[in-house]
Amino acid sequence: MTFRPALALLLALTVTCTYAQSAADLGAGGNRKAAVWPLKPTATQAQAAQLSARFLTRFHYDAQPLDDAMSAKIYKDYFKLLDSDKVFFTQQDMDKFAPLATKLDDAIWNQDLSAPFDIYNKFLERAVQRMTYARSLLKDGFSFDGNESYEYDRKNASWAKDDAALNALWRKRTMNDWLRLKLAGKSDDEIRKTLTKRYTNYIERLKQLDGEDAFQTFMTAYAETTDPHTDYLSPRQAENFAIQMKLSLEGIGAQLQARDDYTMIFSLVPGGPAEKSAKLKPGDRIVGVGQGDSGPIVDVIGWRLDDVVNLIRGKKDTTVRLEILPADAGPDGKHELISLVRKKVNIEESAAKKKIIDIKDGDVVRKIGVIDLPSFYSDFGARSEGDKDYRSATRDVAKLLGELKAAGVQGIIVDLRNNGGGSLAEADSMTGLFTGKGPAVQVRDARGQVDVQGADNAEPVWNGPLAVLVNRGTASASEIFSAAIQDYGRGLVIGTPTFGKGTVQTLIDLDRFSQNPEGKPQYGELKMTVQEFFRINGGSTQIKGVTPDLAFPNNGDDKDFGESTYDNALPWTHIAPADYKPEGDLKGYLPQLESLHAARVANSPSWKLMLDELAQYKTMRAKTTVSLNFAQRETERKQLDATQAGFRARQKAIDGSDDYLKDQDSSLDDGLDPGERSLKSELKQEQDAKKAPDAQLREAAHIVADEVGLLKTDPKLATDILPPGSDYLATVLAGADKPAAAASTAATH
Repeated sequence: MTFRPALALLLALTVTCTYAQSAADLGAGGNRKAAVWPLKPTATQAQAAQLSARFLTRFHYDAQPLDDAMSAKIYKDYFKLLDSDKVFFTQQDMDKFAPLATKLDDAIWNQDLSAPFDIYNKFLERAVQRMTYARSLLKDGFSFDGNESYEYDRKNASWAKDDAALNALWRKRTMNDWLRLKLAGKSDDEIRKTLTKRYTNYIERLKQLDGEDAFQTFMTAYAETTDPHTDYLSPRQAENFAIQMKLSLEGIGAQLQARDDYTMIFSLVPGGPAEKSAKLKPGDRIVGVGQGDSGPIVDVIGWRLDDVVNLIRGKKDTTVRLEILPADAGPDGKHELISLVRKKVNIEESAAKKKIIDIKDGDVVRKIGVIDLPSFYSDFGARSEGDKDYRSATRDVAKLLGELKAAGVQGIIVDLRNNGGGSLAEADSMTGLFTGKGPAVQVRDARGQVDVQGADNAEPVWNGPLAVLVNRGTASASEIFSAAIQDYGRGLVIGTPTFGKGTVQTLIDLDRFSQNPEGKPQYGELKMTVQEFFRINGGSTQIKGVTPDLAFPNNGDDKDFGESTYDNALPWTHIAPADYKPEGDLKGYLPQLESLHAARVANSPSWKLMLDELAQYKTMRAKTTVSLNFAQRETERKQLDATQAGFRARQKAIDGSDDYLKDQDSSLDDGLDPGERSLKSELKQEQDAKKAPDAQLREAAHIVADEVGLLKTDPKLATDILPPGSDYLATVLAGADKPAAAASTAATH
């Protein structure tokens, strides 16, 4: 196999710019039919591993040899993925595995994955043993009168010496599980039943892990050892990643969740076949799936969620039949058979959205538009096929900007908090919506060649006051956009320092380089770092991220979250600036905006509440151990309850409503794991989170409203700040403000 043509194809593939991969809405986690243990690697997996190594050692931006030194790093990361808390393996296990530390490179090059699979099989064995031991402790219960404590944050802990030491650790771990439920008001019988079910379900899920899971975990360890953002994607993960990027799939439009042995309808996607049928509702359990009008019904009770999803998804306009146990029926209730025709389903929940915040300023109200963008998505497939209506973040945002302009907004906020990135091309083109044609980012490849990329927009869509709201979760493509807006002086960046990811990845379809290019995908995809991007001013966002023009308080996550926390992150560097011309100078009004902001938040009950909640959050995060004494824990819980009650009372005094916190214990630990709460409770938590006040967004809107006010009173300042030829000066700034009495009564808080 020659790799020069491969490199040309590699660089022509889809380029993405993202720091993290989240699970697609419709297909991760859950249960699967029991696998046959011990797990064994397949020839295809061995070939995929070697093929990945060839790409990573030759074409990665920071290509490193796969040798004994790299093997040692993979070994360390593999165990971190399997047992990060060091609660399954003992030091005795680690001593036995130690000779393999320098053998994993050979396993890949020689297409013999028995060593990593041996490790994975031992992990499964140990995990089942631990859960079985924990379950055995439930019969007699525990006494909580002693002075023991449990260290739950074990990332820096040592391996337990032997089984006896590990048993001692698991006794405390199980005690804590019991105590959490006891503090939540559960009886001993209820606790014993809940924990028995929990540990039994965990064992069953372990038994359903298969060779694909083992291979995925090992390849993740290898990929992420090269750099933090290189990943291996199994065929199923690759499919889900594509869904994330294009925000659509072909199926029935239902979000599913694994509950015990059932696959349950968690929610329905608006406009999807499931919702339109009016035959399905949250809580319904899928017990069987059939293909077409007459295909046999396959019993899926006890299956893993992604296997059930695989049966339900399918080509557009084909039929799938679901055997349903209705939500309100018991285990022996009457089943119903429902036929649905699959359609293209758009996942609007993850698309760009808009809203308007009314800000009162003296006797006037200013309308500030907000665009919430969760990711820089794009339907690469539809675009490459020439579909003129392909879905993209830029297209959606441009449409929303037009709607906000028509509504008469006087300023715009682009909310990129927790936007982990996405398409590099989308970051470029979206910059153009606010700057017009010009460079947006510089990209350097492994050969040191720099390519200046930008937008082709002849004119910006919005040339009025602008702010970009960011936080630590703002990464990659989001940082490209934020940095460009900042470098052009086009708008304010508000919030906390961003993630600090300055690298670009490309997707390599390994099946295109295999012996089976036309068959069903089996080799997966490699998301590999091939470039580094730089700001148009020559600096890098790598490690340092984007520093806001106006800073908000951070929550302390920067110690554990961000590029600077990775041992193998590329260092910060810089290159020559691109040829660009700043459009504004924020120094002309930034001191005034900072002064107005400081004065306002100093007297803001909602801001003070946010600061106190942040302080409480930091205090809770700093703890690494808990007492196993009931009286002490009960005292701590009462103190926390009082603190949370105080927060709720203050919030009610601010906005007159606490509908999103009607359950007085909603913020306290109920002792339950995800999936153990009622469906109604979980849905309510999601709804409450959406309703919760957002002090930072509200304050950002105030800052933009301040900007509008300053520009209206100082035409020269407006000329210095806004882009040359801005139609904003002649339209919005020249117009009269609306009196406060005419303001919308539905202002967003």
